[in-house]
Amino acid sequence: MNDSVLLDVTIPRTLDAWLARFEHGSWRGARVEGWLFEDVAVRRAAERRLAASGVQAFFRSAYKPLVHFFLEEVEAAGLASVTVRYPQHPQATPNRFLLEAYPLAGLWPHCAFEFVAGDAGLEHEVVLRWRDGSEGTARVFAPNRVHMGTTGAQLLSPTGWLRVTRPDGNVAVDTAETTDYEQVFAQVVATTESHSWPRSEPFFERLDIRVDLPGIAQRLPVEQETVSSHEALHEDIYFSLLEIFQRRSGRAPGDRRLQPGQIVPDVRVADAAPRLRIALRGISAGPEERPEAGDDLPLADLARAPSPARIAREMDVLGGQRFTATTRQGRSVLGLYQPGPSAPVFVSGGQHANETSGIVGALRAAQELRARGDAHFALVALENPDGYALQRELAAQHPEHMLHAARYTALGDDVEYREQAPWFEREARLQALQLSGAQLHLNLHGYPAHEWTRPLSGYLPQASSCGRSPRASS
Repeated sequence: MNDSVLLDVTIPRTLDAWLARFEHGSWRGARVEGWLFEDVAVRRAAERRLAASGVQAFFRSAYKPLVHFFLEEVEAAGLASVTVRYPQHPQATPNRFLLEAYPLAGLWPHCAFEFVAGDAGLEHEVVLRWRDGSEGTARVFAPNRVHMGTTGAQLLSPTGWLRVTRPDGNVAVDTAETTDYEQVFAQVVATTESHSWPRSEPFFERLDIRVDLPGIAQRLPVEQETVSSHEALHEDIYFSLLEIFQRRSGRAPGDRRLQPGQIVPDVRVADAAPRLRIALRGISAGPEERPEAGDDLPLADLARAPSPARIAREMDVLGGQRFTATTRQGRSVLGLYQPGPSAPVFVSGGQHANETSGIVGALRAAQELRARGDAHFALVALENPDGYALQRELAAQHPEHMLHAARYTALGDDVEYREQAPWFEREARLQALQLSGAQLHLNLHGYPAHEWTRPLSGYLPQASSCGRSPRASS
């Protein structure tokens, strides 16, 4: 089926616009400070370019500015202790800027970090102490704006900022600037809000939001942490659109029964002006399964999510009575039932298909049960094949991202919360419980080992939409 394009637009790159503006000879001798959502290498190159025009420029990250201050501006060697007095803005939760400091303590484990609640401004007050007895202080600006979010709540969110001082010392500009990164998000929200959707759910089969834009992708030497503005935008788009459709349907925020259709934010890295394309697609057959390196390793040794073909092979080896259900997009949910003298148990994984470790856990649990010889169990190792297909599609670009858009079904709901026919993949769970009579259901999940943020919606994931708390600061 051909795409129905709702929007296809290129947005001017903010950094390019700033360079064109301040390379003009009239700004020679000026000092330019800018905060935006660009990678450090790109920002440093822009500073050098303006320096060649006689302009002293400092371009900083608008996303996690305190963390980037330490990464880019602090001499970390010999650092003994740090005191950070973080902002407590009235439009933010009290610990908002404390959480935004993650993972500073993990980056320098031999430095003693102290975080103290500060005032209502937007600056961190930092005191640095080195082992040689020297000290330093700094004020780290965290540009934010107050705005209304997609739930109707007032939010405080990171934004771009421009501060320009003329050669005579007079401040010419000191104001928030809506960057290209923010404009992409605003266009997604506005297009979704203004479109004429059907009156009832589902509103579409698949809503594709393809974004190609520059941004931050910086690995940190703390477990699996990566500062990724692209991952953050994926999360922000997905959950914001859920909130929009929940409101349109008259549902409460966070209602997991919502069936808008499949929302697919595909956010990719590009070194060019951002391009945004929003299109509606129908149901189409997925790509043919491809062999994958390492897919034949023992389950305990897998370093990546197993292919659907591997999952099917493992189910075949386990044997038992087979049963199936069919998903919205026509895929098969595979189940098996193994009777035995022991008390029955139902084991499942992949309800949230982006949480891939639960699938491997369910298969391994079934192997252990079968090896006992007397076990009585039902198994559905992958409850959500449509979501899993999307996870694999998006993971081809970003294998380490959380990809929350893949956690729900092609209808856009959480399969556990589906309360009426057509049941589709939920039918497999109903069959497993009926066949086994199990009163114990081991429903295995998993979670990525890095921070989860929504920077353009108040920074912190909203509990009503997400159901989990963000990783806390050490």
